[in-house]
Amino acid sequence: MAIDYRSAGVDMEKGDQFADFIKNLPSKAVDKGIGGFAGGIPLTNIAGMREPMLMSTTDGVGTKLLVAKKLNKWDTIGIDLVAMNVNDLIVCGCKPLNFLDYIACGRIDETKLHAIIKGIVDGCEQADCVLTGGETAEMPDVYEADDVDLAGFCTGVVDKADMLPRLGEMSEGDVVLGLPSSGVHSNGYSLARKCVPDSDSKAWDLLLTPTRIYVRELSTLIGTGKVLGAAHITGSGLDGNFERVVPKGLRGNWSWSWQRPQIFDIIQKGGQVPEAEMRAVFNLGVGIAFVVKAKDESEVLSFAKSKGIEAFRMGSLVRG
Repeated sequence: MAIDYRSAGVDMEKGDQFADFIKNLPSKAVDKGIGGFAGGIPLTNIAGMREPMLMSTTDGVGTKLLVAKKLNKWDTIGIDLVAMNVNDLIVCGCKPLNFLDYIACGRIDETKLHAIIKGIVDGCEQADCVLTGGETAEMPDVYEADDVDLAGFCTGVVDKADMLPRLGEMSEGDVVLGLPSSGVHSNGYSLARKCVPDSDSKAWDLLLTPTRIYVRELSTLIGTGKVLGAAHITGSGLDGNFERVVPKGLRGNWSWSWQRPQIFDIIQKGGQVPEAEMRAVFNLGVGIAFVVKAKDESEVLSFAKSKGIEAFRMGSLVRG
């Protein structure tokens, strides 16, 4: 019996229709040239840069996908995908320019994929970058029919002189300020999912809260010239990420007095997770931690408040 590509599990027509759907989304964050072999944007903002640096990131959303699958709610997971990439760029002082997505699935489900891509576009709008392309791979012999996997890729440009961290300017006694997280963000879900009862629908909804995008807030703060370094708090918790942006011989000493989103208490109690493990795995309420001189603390906090940015003191740099 003769077979064709569709009967083998791949529907090329649906794939083409999905590409057209993306291209026709009414958003300035979507490159209308999507559908070619490559996408791009003009490098207009390298004007005036003495030593422009092209920077890139790639990341996914991990097993948070299983939460979206459990709830059959796919309209925010795309925000997470963008957030995990653009937040990594902005802590380097680099504003994101363009974003690419990779969606792998066992079967093209238009309703699901439309929701995902709308979330991606929403994230790009929040990050002031442009979706310039991507790939949708229908792979029926690799994935089950209702499986979806996501990966994202983002690039940006920054003048080398403006890159963070500025390690040579940091010293003992510098202050660490924080920007709050919206919840678990997109790390630690292999643990979190095992700590939340299936019957607790509120907790599962909280687990799906999208990752906060910090591009505009952190760009504003970096513009003061007072930020010496910043860390995106993802997997490995506060210490594991913060040590990547401070000089050897210095570390953060934390007050742990800031407010945690409710979901962390639910996870900790539900799984009887030790506090040390919670701190090693989750962001515990801090999405971005950034360093300023002690003499600049009040000025930066006042400036943040004037711009509607919620920032708080969370610790200082100490030897160790």
